[in-house]
Amino acid sequence: MGSDRRDRGAEMIKKVYAGDVIVPPEGASAFADVMLEQLFAEVWTREALPMRDRRLLIMGVIACMGEGMTWGIQAKAALKNGELTPEQLREALIHLAQYAGYPRAAGLMGPTEKAIAEFEKGD
Repeated sequence: MGSDRRDRGAEMIKKVYAGDVIVPPEGASAFADVMLEQLFAEVWTREALPMRDRRLLIMGVIACMGEGMTWGIQAKAALKNGELTPEQLREALIHLAQYAGYPRAAGLMGPTEKAIAEFEKGD
């Protein structure tokens, strides 16, 4: 049966992604089990950094990698959780372009605007 760490991780992933990420049943995926028990139960629950700061750090890494799909997931969660406004999200992308490069940041414009449109529509 579920461990305390997995339960904490499952609860935290729901908060981090504003309920948009489905938690797979225990044992369905060894990768997901480890991710829940380590990343979400042990790292995301640490109190030294608030969730917004952690989100911005992740988004910086994602921007450097040019991961549009993952950027969109993070952008939508940041909006839904009230961590960033649409204006702040767009500004973050402008700022990140200076460090991650324009080609990578340009590839994130579509996912950014899609996340904003979904957020403003209430999806």
